[in-house]
Amino acid sequence: MFATDKVSCIKGGSQLKFVTLLLLQIMYQRWILMVMFVCVCYRYQVSKMESNGDINIKDMKMREASIPLSVQDEEEEEEEFRDEVAANRGQWGAKLDFMLSMLGYCVGLGNVWRFPYLCYRNGGGAFLIPYLLFLTFAGIPLFMMEMSFGQYGSLGPLTIWRACPIFKGIGYGMVVVSGLVCIYYNVIIAWTLHFLFSSFTSALPWATCDNAWNTENCTLAANHSALEENVTRISPTQEYWNNRVLGISSGIEETGTVQWELALCLLAAWVVVFFCLFKGIKSSGKVVYFTATFPYMMLIVLFVRGVTLEGAGKGLVYYLTPDFSRLADSQVWYDAASQIFYSLGIAFGGTQVMASYNKFNNNTHRDSVFIALTNCCTSVFAGVVVFSILGHMAHKLDMDVKDVVANGPGLVFVAYPEALTLLPVAPLWSVLFFFMIFTVGLDTQFVMLETCITGICDEFPHIMQKYKTWVLLAVSVGMYLLGLTCVTNAGMYWLNLMDWYSAGFSLMVLAFFLCIAISWVYGFQRFCKNVQEMIGYQPNYYFKICWAVISPMVLLFIVVFSMVVHVPAYYGSYQYPGWAVCIGWLMALMSIVMVPLFVVLAILKAKGSFMERLRYACESSDNWGPALMNASSAESSQSDEDEQEKKVPLQDTEGNDNSYISTI
Repeated sequence: MFATDKVSCIKGGSQLKFVTLLLLQIMYQRWILMVMFVCVCYRYQVSKMESNGDINIKDMKMREASIPLSVQDEEEEEEEFRDEVAANRGQWGAKLDFMLSMLGYCVGLGNVWRFPYLCYRNGGGAFLIPYLLFLTFAGIPLFMMEMSFGQYGSLGPLTIWRACPIFKGIGYGMVVVSGLVCIYYNVIIAWTLHFLFSSFTSALPWATCDNAWNTENCTLAANHSALEENVTRISPTQEYWNNRVLGISSGIEETGTVQWELALCLLAAWVVVFFCLFKGIKSSGKVVYFTATFPYMMLIVLFVRGVTLEGAGKGLVYYLTPDFSRLADSQVWYDAASQIFYSLGIAFGGTQVMASYNKFNNNTHRDSVFIALTNCCTSVFAGVVVFSILGHMAHKLDMDVKDVVANGPGLVFVAYPEALTLLPVAPLWSVLFFFMIFTVGLDTQFVMLETCITGICDEFPHIMQKYKTWVLLAVSVGMYLLGLTCVTNAGMYWLNLMDWYSAGFSLMVLAFFLCIAISWVYGFQRFCKNVQEMIGYQPNYYFKICWAVISPMVLLFIVVFSMVVHVPAYYGSYQYPGWAVCIGWLMALMSIVMVPLFVVLAILKAKGSFMERLRYACESSDNWGPALMNASSAESSQSDEDEQEKKVPLQDTEGNDNSYISTI
């Protein structure tokens, strides 16, 4: 798992780091294999015991009936209250509200700043090959699975695991990942606000070299020929980013002080997010009519300007020409898979939350394919815009494209501002562009934060639903305080570390167990029937094969592969110290550990032998199904109890228990 780290640890004499990373390696490999082994044994033993008549669900229901009535009444009241809350959640006002909201969620900063810099870091066009492969065999199928799952259950990321309680830890893991990303995602929005406010001038401050933050190596593109060849040339945009905005130190150890301007921008970003979510998700469905379409108009304008610049072809060749030798690098494949999950929002829980507000018969098949392909095309298109500008900058500075800008999330804050200085009335274009980036970031931030809030409030409805606004305020304040570490002189290193670990490896692990939970434990055939209930037909064989076999195997392969050939986090030429790498892995563990934790808790909570406990923990709750339909059934049961049973969506015509687990 940590082959690279082991060598560096031994050479450097850091025994503590070596032992720590070795223990992490053993723990990752063992518990993943253990959970898979338990699932396989469970499938085999359940089939065998059912055929022999040794176990049936009625026995366990009778054991449950032995619980004191007072406890049962409290649990029933809790479930009834949750159903009532679910029934009052509401739905999207129009289909277009949902589509634009999903596009705003998926087409975010990941498309504009993360995808281009990952392409840049991984050899340009070579990155597109694993990216498209993972999109086809993992991204689109998992995106539809999560969307259909959320729409069918009409519940938040925690409560929806009534479907398979033993895997409720996946929901908690999703909330943890969304929370970690929310912390540093708003820092990126704060950077955007800094550039936006700085654009309200007659001349852009990053267009010249005569400012206090510039060095003697600052070079205007038009004057590069007048310099000696052995002089290191740095663009004024690059110096503005490093010296003025970030005030970046030499390493993560040198924390420095809080950049007060960025701290104020971060505060402003959180205030905007709070007041937008204060009104609820329905109001945001109308805002996206502007925020989801305006970025495309601006990208088209920048594309036309970019490809007409001198030297743009040089950047496009670097972007589109694949270097097949790079495919042997595991980091390329890891980044491609990570970007798919990051960009589509897979395993964040946001897709489930958004889809839970759909009408029950909404066509998730068509919507998921359209949104995923649009998201992919937007990423590639944004890369074309970025690399056309990089080609022009490389031409003007007489350098290779790979040497124009250091790798990192700041690529868009160097390449794009440079492009804006080349446009007429540059300050106006700068205001429009960074306002676009601001709205793009907000669309995604809204959903990720709403995922956290919805998960908490749906899980504890009696307490949290009444004080949902205060929960939102408390979470926003807490995340703002944590985000202050990312606006210090070492903030860029902390943000890169969080992005490297919290939104990469853990997403793939959660997505893997999402596949296992729905396809292998909840029941592959059963889930397909659920989809058929909603859209009128079963998914085609492409989705069925991907859900059951290909997607889990692809995810397992990339998880194991990235563990065997692990590359520690780095920023440009800076290598993180061992203690920082350990902190990064702890952030990843915060979400992953939720899965085995809740597996153990679910088994301990059940009664009977181990296999009976395991089976009971895997069975769906009695009230699992479309939440709104369940609520309607509960109301009608007041007048006709027999009619209620007919409306329970997961009971078949033979009266079998709705928690029956089908075979693949």
